[in-house]
Amino acid sequence: MSEIWIRPLTVEAFAPFGEVIDLRDQPSAIINQGLCERHSDLMTLDVKHEGGRVGLSLFQSQHRQLPYRLEMVERHPMGSQAFIPMSEPSFLVIVAPDNWGKPAQPLAFLTQPGQGINIKRNTWHGVLTPLAGSGRFAVIDRIGGQGSNLEEFWFDAPYTVRLGEDLEERLEPSAP
Repeated sequence: MSEIWIRPLTVEAFAPFGEVIDLRDQPSAIINQGLCERHSDLMTLDVKHEGGRVGLSLFQSQHRQLPYRLEMVERHPMGSQAFIPMSEPSFLVIVAPDNWGKPAQPLAFLTQPGQGINIKRNTWHGVLTPLAGSGRFAVIDRIGGQGSNLEEFWFDAPYTVRLGEDLEERLEPSAP
Protein backbone atom coordinates (compact mmCIF):
# COMPACT_ATOMS: atom_id res chain seq x y z
CA MET A 1 0.00 0.00 0.00
CA SER A 2 1.44 3.38 -1.03
CA GLU A 3 1.54 6.29 1.39
CA ILE A 4 0.48 9.89 0.89
CA TRP A 5 1.70 12.53 3.35
CA ILE A 6 -0.65 15.39 4.09
CA ARG A 7 0.63 18.92 3.44
CA PRO A 8 -0.84 22.31 4.36
CA LEU A 9 -3.41 23.72 1.95
CA THR A 10 -2.02 26.81 0.23
CA VAL A 11 -3.33 28.86 -2.67
CA GLU A 12 -0.24 28.07 -4.75
CA ALA A 13 -0.13 24.31 -4.12
CA PHE A 14 -3.87 23.88 -4.73
CA ALA A 15 -4.09 26.11 -7.84
CA PRO A 16 -3.86 23.25 -10.41
CA PHE A 17 -6.94 21.66 -8.81
CA GLY A 18 -9.07 24.64 -7.82
CA GLU A 19 -9.34 27.63 -5.52
CA VAL A 20 -8.90 28.10 -1.79
CA ILE A 21 -11.86 29.98 -0.31
CA ASP A 22 -10.55 32.18 2.49
CA LEU A 23 -10.29 35.79 3.58
CA ARG A 24 -7.96 37.88 1.47
CA ASP A 25 -5.23 40.10 2.92
CA GLN A 26 -7.43 43.14 2.30
CA PRO A 27 -11.23 43.22 2.16
CA SER A 28 -13.01 44.31 -1.03
CA ALA A 29 -15.11 46.75 0.99
CA ILE A 30 -16.01 47.78 4.51
CA ILE A 31 -19.79 47.60 5.01
CA ASN A 32 -22.48 47.69 7.73
CA GLN A 33 -21.46 51.00 9.30
CA GLY A 34 -17.79 49.94 9.24
CA LEU A 35 -18.34 46.79 11.29
CA CYS A 36 -18.01 44.16 8.55
CA GLU A 37 -15.31 43.35 6.03
CA ARG A 38 -16.56 42.05 2.69
CA HIS A 39 -14.23 39.72 0.78
CA SER A 40 -15.86 39.41 -2.67
CA ASP A 41 -15.52 37.11 -5.66
CA LEU A 42 -13.52 34.36 -3.94
CA MET A 43 -14.21 31.58 -6.46
CA THR A 44 -15.31 30.94 -10.02
CA LEU A 45 -18.17 28.52 -10.64
CA ASP A 46 -17.68 26.54 -13.85
CA VAL A 47 -20.91 24.77 -14.80
CA LYS A 48 -22.06 23.21 -18.07
CA HIS A 49 -25.75 24.00 -17.87
CA GLU A 50 -27.40 21.59 -20.36
CA GLY A 51 -30.60 21.87 -18.34
CA GLY A 52 -28.80 21.94 -15.00
CA ARG A 53 -28.41 24.85 -12.62
CA VAL A 54 -26.16 26.03 -9.82
CA GLY A 55 -27.50 24.98 -6.43
CA LEU A 56 -26.62 25.17 -2.76
CA SER A 57 -26.79 21.98 -0.67
CA LEU A 58 -25.82 21.11 2.88
CA PHE A 59 -23.72 18.01 3.48
CA GLN A 60 -23.28 16.36 6.89
CA SER A 61 -20.21 14.12 6.68
CA GLN A 62 -19.09 11.58 9.25
CA HIS A 63 -15.78 11.89 11.10
CA ARG A 64 -12.83 10.01 9.56
CA GLN A 65 -9.72 8.69 11.30
CA LEU A 66 -6.05 8.93 10.38
CA PRO A 67 -4.31 7.13 8.91
CA TYR A 68 -7.00 7.32 6.24
CA ARG A 69 -7.49 4.56 3.68
CA LEU A 70 -8.02 6.11 0.23
CA GLU A 71 -9.74 3.60 -2.03
CA MET A 72 -11.66 5.82 -4.43
CA VAL A 73 -11.71 9.27 -5.98
CA GLU A 74 -14.42 10.96 -8.04
CA ARG A 75 -14.81 13.84 -10.44
CA HIS A 76 -17.62 15.97 -11.81
CA PRO A 77 -17.33 16.65 -15.55
CA MET A 78 -20.35 18.97 -15.66
CA GLY A 79 -19.33 21.46 -12.97
CA SER A 80 -16.97 22.71 -10.33
CA GLN A 81 -17.78 21.91 -6.71
CA ALA A 82 -17.26 24.27 -3.77
CA PHE A 83 -17.07 23.02 -0.17
CA ILE A 84 -17.49 25.66 2.52
CA PRO A 85 -17.21 24.37 6.10
CA MET A 86 -19.89 25.52 8.52
CA SER A 87 -17.71 24.59 11.49
CA GLU A 88 -14.16 25.58 12.39
CA PRO A 89 -12.14 22.32 12.41
CA SER A 90 -9.77 21.53 9.56
CA PHE A 91 -10.65 18.89 7.00
CA LEU A 92 -8.69 16.69 4.61
CA VAL A 93 -8.67 17.51 0.89
CA ILE A 94 -7.45 14.85 -1.55
CA VAL A 95 -6.99 15.62 -5.25
CA ALA A 96 -5.24 13.95 -8.17
CA PRO A 97 -4.06 15.16 -11.56
CA ASP A 98 -5.67 13.51 -14.58
CA ASN A 99 -3.60 10.95 -16.48
CA TRP A 100 -5.42 10.14 -19.73
CA GLY A 101 -8.81 9.76 -18.06
CA LYS A 102 -7.58 8.16 -14.84
CA PRO A 103 -6.24 9.75 -11.66
CA ALA A 104 -2.47 10.04 -11.29
CA GLN A 105 -0.70 10.06 -7.89
CA PRO A 106 -3.05 11.71 -5.36
CA LEU A 107 -2.05 14.64 -3.17
CA ALA A 108 -3.46 15.36 0.30
CA PHE A 109 -3.92 18.77 1.93
CA LEU A 110 -5.12 19.89 5.34
CA THR A 111 -7.17 23.08 5.47
CA GLN A 112 -6.74 25.84 8.01
CA PRO A 113 -9.80 26.21 10.27
CA GLY A 114 -12.54 27.98 8.30
CA GLN A 115 -10.95 27.55 4.84
CA GLY A 116 -13.10 26.23 2.02
CA ILE A 117 -12.23 24.94 -1.43
CA ASN A 118 -13.63 25.12 -4.95
CA ILE A 119 -12.58 22.07 -6.96
CA LYS A 120 -12.27 22.68 -10.69
CA ARG A 121 -14.66 20.93 -13.06
CA ASN A 122 -13.45 17.42 -14.03
CA THR A 123 -10.78 17.25 -11.27
CA TRP A 124 -10.29 13.96 -9.44
CA HIS A 125 -10.88 14.35 -5.70
CA GLY A 126 -11.59 12.38 -2.56
CA VAL A 127 -14.82 12.47 -0.59
CA LEU A 128 -15.51 14.88 2.27
CA THR A 129 -13.18 13.95 5.09
CA PRO A 130 -13.63 15.82 8.39
CA LEU A 131 -10.95 14.75 10.85
CA ALA A 132 -12.15 16.33 14.09
CA GLY A 133 -15.74 15.21 14.56
CA SER A 134 -18.49 15.18 11.95
CA GLY A 135 -18.58 18.11 9.57
CA ARG A 136 -21.31 20.22 8.04
CA PHE A 137 -20.54 21.85 4.71
CA ALA A 138 -22.33 24.22 2.37
CA VAL A 139 -21.76 22.81 -1.12
CA ILE A 140 -22.26 24.84 -4.28
CA ASP A 141 -22.36 22.76 -7.45
CA ARG A 142 -24.38 21.73 -10.51
CA ILE A 143 -27.81 20.29 -9.77
CA GLY A 144 -29.91 18.28 -12.25
CA GLY A 145 -29.88 18.56 -16.01
CA GLN A 146 -28.73 16.19 -18.69
CA GLY A 147 -25.53 14.16 -18.59
CA SER A 148 -23.82 12.36 -15.77
CA ASN A 149 -21.97 14.64 -13.37
CA LEU A 150 -20.28 11.88 -11.37
CA GLU A 151 -17.45 9.57 -12.34
CA GLU A 152 -15.78 7.31 -9.74
CA PHE A 153 -12.39 5.59 -9.91
CA TRP A 154 -11.51 2.76 -7.51
CA PHE A 155 -7.79 2.15 -7.03
CA ASP A 156 -6.45 -1.41 -7.50
CA ALA A 157 -4.37 -0.88 -4.35
CA PRO A 158 -5.56 1.68 -1.76
CA TYR A 159 -3.36 4.47 -0.46
CA THR A 160 -2.68 5.21 3.20
CA VAL A 161 -2.93 8.94 3.96
CA ARG A 162 -0.86 10.04 6.95
CA LEU A 163 -0.45 13.26 8.88
CA GLY A 164 3.00 14.64 9.58
CA GLU A 165 3.85 15.73 13.12
CA ASP A 166 4.05 19.36 11.99
CA LEU A 167 0.28 19.35 11.29
CA GLU A 168 -0.96 17.46 14.36
CA GLU A 169 -1.74 20.62 16.34
CA ARG A 170 -4.39 21.58 13.75
CA LEU A 171 -6.46 18.54 14.68
CA GLU A 172 -6.31 18.96 18.44
CA PRO A 173 -9.37 20.63 19.95
CA SER A 174 -8.62 24.17 21.05
CA ALA A 175 -8.84 24.98 24.72
CA PRO A 176 -11.94 26.92 25.89
